[in-house]
Amino acid sequence: MNQISPAPVKPSAKRIRVDLQLVADLVNPGTRVLDIGCGDGTLLSYLASFKQVDGRGLEISMAKVRAAVSQGLPVIQGNLETDLKDYPAGAFDYVILSQTLQATLQPRGVMEDLLRIGKRAIVSLPNFGHWRVRWSLLVRGRMPMTANLPDQWYETPNIHLCTILDFVDLCRTMNVRIEQGYALSSTGQKQNFSATGWLANLFSEQAVFVLTRNP
Repeated sequence: MNQISPAPVKPSAKRIRVDLQLVADLVNPGTRVLDIGCGDGTLLSYLASFKQVDGRGLEISMAKVRAAVSQGLPVIQGNLETDLKDYPAGAFDYVILSQTLQATLQPRGVMEDLLRIGKRAIVSLPNFGHWRVRWSLLVRGRMPMTANLPDQWYETPNIHLCTILDFVDLCRTMNVRIEQGYALSSTGQKQNFSATGWLANLFSEQAVFVLTRNP
């Protein structure tokens, strides 16, 4: 992991995506937060400004690390696949992984690390069971492209494609409790049905879950 010393400036909050706002709303004020794949620090900046969290970030892109550090944010460069093992158990109240799990080589191993490092994990992911995805495969016989899956098959970072129900099954297999769940539209708006059921699996383009270990 590579670290750049942050500039001594107070982070300023930016306007954030609707789905990131939901994630931010799930975090209690004054808690310890690790944002994995934090990008330029937009969510961390918001949490620092409005929730007074003790936040840290891990990001693989050095350019984005520099952008975050230039705002005074404590972000280091690293790869979650190899570097999460260096964090001690229970170091954070929340560990956030936004729209990244499907791009990891070992999703179950990553989940294990999230729930070892944090008391709670907040995970968001795209839903490959959405009806538009199914329709594209059924009618066009082509890998789907949607607002949340904008890349061609040969350019996408997504290597472990899963549906919401697949993710729920993984949590059950790992004895992980879904404390809260939200089914979301393509724009990140909450939908009025359970995030763990067949309606979400068919009509939601993404979902956000708060996870804890069962006792």
